[in-house]
Amino acid sequence: MRYFELATMPDTDAYFAQFTDDATVEDDGTVYHGIDEIRTWRTVVPRVRYDVTRVEQQGNSTYAWVAISGEFPSSPVTLRFEFEYAEGDRITALRITP
Repeated sequence: MRYFELATMPDTDAYFAQFTDDATVEDDGTVYHGIDEIRTWRTVVPRVRYDVTRVEQQGNSTYAWVAISGEFPSSPVTLRFEFEYAEGDRITALRITP
């Protein structure tokens, strides 16, 4: 999935261009509203490796189960990423859950 490829690249402009200006991200119990808060959230996300193990489409959502490894407590961990998209394939909502 393009999201995970861009998440590890040094070109952050391409990563953030995936989101609509009013997108939301929910991660670790906190919701980030709008691209400015999403940019702030990414500054605290450690550099990790993403290995997508499964992808499913259910209704308007795409679910990806991802093994994440890196230098953080409890590494590696598998998380579920739920994506909702606007027309043009930009992300309007992302929920990351265990």
